[in-house]
Amino acid sequence: MTGTAVGRTALEGLRVPDALSARVPAEQRGAGRDDVRLLVSRGTEVSHHAFRDLAGQLRAGDVLVVNTSRTLPAAVEGRLGGERLVVHFSTRGDDGRWAVELRAPGTGAGAGAGRRKGATSARAGGPAGAVVRLPGGGHLVLEEPLDPAGTRLWWARVAGGDVAGLLARYGRPIRYGYTERDQPLSAYQTVFALPSPDGSGSAEMPSAGRPFTARLVAELVSRGVQFAPIRLDTGVASAEAHEPPYPERFEVPATTARLVNAAVAGGGRIVAVGTTAVRALESAAGPGGGVRAAAGWTDLVVTPGRGVRVVDGLLTGLHEPAASHLLMLEAIAGRPALERAYTEAVRHLYLWHEFGDVHLVLPDETAHSPSCASNFR
Repeated sequence: MTGTAVGRTALEGLRVPDALSARVPAEQRGAGRDDVRLLVSRGTEVSHHAFRDLAGQLRAGDVLVVNTSRTLPAAVEGRLGGERLVVHFSTRGDDGRWAVELRAPGTGAGAGAGRRKGATSARAGGPAGAVVRLPGGGHLVLEEPLDPAGTRLWWARVAGGDVAGLLARYGRPIRYGYTERDQPLSAYQTVFALPSPDGSGSAEMPSAGRPFTARLVAELVSRGVQFAPIRLDTGVASAEAHEPPYPERFEVPATTARLVNAAVAGGGRIVAVGTTAVRALESAAGPGGGVRAAAGWTDLVVTPGRGVRVVDGLLTGLHEPAASHLLMLEAIAGRPALERAYTEAVRHLYLWHEFGDVHLVLPDETAHSPSCASNFR
């Protein structure tokens, strides 16, 4: 399970001001979770909406593919010798080991202390054989880097192996320095999140689904929009620029495969809610575009060169200009559309990150040339 470097994104030169980082959840800024803005792209045409008006951008027969993975309290305090650190539990392997990232704790001093306290910063992993003491008398042993070319993520064995219990007792949600303060785990769960029998889940929230409320879901269903569940347990996203997503555990149920295939046959659009939903669904797609039930690990990285076989549209947050996720957006929307959308997002002061605003990418249905259509099929 390793990652390989990917190419540069279309937005390397874009500057996103720090002031556009969403520092608290939407319900602490406004009226509720759905009180975020919705940027809609149809080709290079851009329009601006409220997220609660999403139903007006979709139509009967469309399918929203949603990730049901729940967010884990995946950050735990630890000590390596006399050094304090924070362990981010990323991904559970088939052999019982966990991929972990060691982070330096926030100082809570000086300018920006409120944001840094409880947040973390990058730290080199390793060395092999190092023993990290955990709360409750447990410990983990670092064995080897997840990727031989890097040192950020390491495979580790946890004494006793009960990571789910450890996280339940001592863990907290992973948090980064752009947020203002710690939030309860409930702030990192989506309306679609379901518990798993083995206690597994996502190290970080599948955040594209966060603005949905039960009321909005009911409205969409009443208008003929269908929901299809997948599951993909996300690993930590604190990656370096150009670092692709690592292999992740996923499942596309047979019922979802049948629903998606039937919708495509009937002319409905398949709109993934989040890059995780794209990765899972495209991992279950055949060369001709049909979807089959599938489960296991996916190392798929969707790029403009690979393209997409099933997904017509994408609902997602706004990503950093160097994030590899933007290659997936370019594969779906095309480079001119992506550049236009992000330029407009900065100009209109949209908010970035998991508590921020949302971007809906839909096909440009006014375009009839093969070159345009190939972005979506």
